[in-house]
Amino acid sequence: MSDDKPRLSIGLPVFNGENYLGEALDSILAQTYTDFELIISDNASTDETEEICRAYAVRDERIRYFRNETNLGAARNFNRVFELSSGEYFKWAAHDDVLGPEFLSRCILVLDQDPSIVLCHTKAGRIDEHGALVGVYEGYQRIGSQKPYERFLDLIRLGHTPQIVFGVVRASALEMTSLIGPYPASDRVLLAQLGLIGRLYEIPEMLFYRRDHPQTTWQRWGDKPERVAWYDSTKAGRIVFPYWRLCFEYFMSINRIPLSWSDRLLCYVQMARLFKQSGRQNRPMWRWLVVDLEGAAKQIWFRSRLSRELAAMSRRSEEFS
Repeated sequence: MSDDKPRLSIGLPVFNGENYLGEALDSILAQTYTDFELIISDNASTDETEEICRAYAVRDERIRYFRNETNLGAARNFNRVFELSSGEYFKWAAHDDVLGPEFLSRCILVLDQDPSIVLCHTKAGRIDEHGALVGVYEGYQRIGSQKPYERFLDLIRLGHTPQIVFGVVRASALEMTSLIGPYPASDRVLLAQLGLIGRLYEIPEMLFYRRDHPQTTWQRWGDKPERVAWYDSTKAGRIVFPYWRLCFEYFMSINRIPLSWSDRLLCYVQMARLFKQSGRQNRPMWRWLVVDLEGAAKQIWFRSRLSRELAAMSRRSEEFS
């Protein structure tokens, strides 16, 4: 670490991550690039996470450990580690992922050599709960394009896993974005905003391993409304429209990032294409908007039925009293 401040800040938000946290921390601390700080924000974990973090912090002075008194929700905790950072570059880390030893050095070298690139990642492998390699994630096609609208289209497609959000990014670019929002798929919106700001680059060497296990948010909830509460605990039990929110945020991103009028217009054209093209699970966006409406209707019907049944139970109770 340099005398003043590290060039790189790594932010690790975590909640109840005892199962894989040690392995993730070991892979970070074993990096060949060493000029970094590791900021851990513990979202009021109830397992052994706190003990693990404090033990590692004693062993390595680069670790700064913070613990929230209450669970802030995943989105606020992700943003908190960035707010606490001081480096020229920033990287989010997950408690269950693993880095190859040269991940940081390779990414920072790319960013140092090309100022037009705002985020750098590497080819990503998929590992299971035991750490065995079980697959390779699909790469991106045009995130390195010189044209903002081409990068934007590639990043708003729903047919990919956005593991690239765990790449090394310029802090100055990240400050221009809305960061992680309190809604599902906000990491996709963040990546789209970064793609509007500058080029993204994927090193064609596998140095990042994303763990797929039963405790991931997607494995636990999928598209169910309960997943919203993971991002924002204040929305637990509320009727939400995640895909409508996603579309709205994409539109707002085009307005948020400084662009020429022609690039802005072309980005709107890409949004129109998204509504017709097949994306996630071979469905165009308009079909997912319909899924939102159907889900909300089911929730309203269920709550109405439950309310009627409770009222009937109350009347029967009064008759017998």
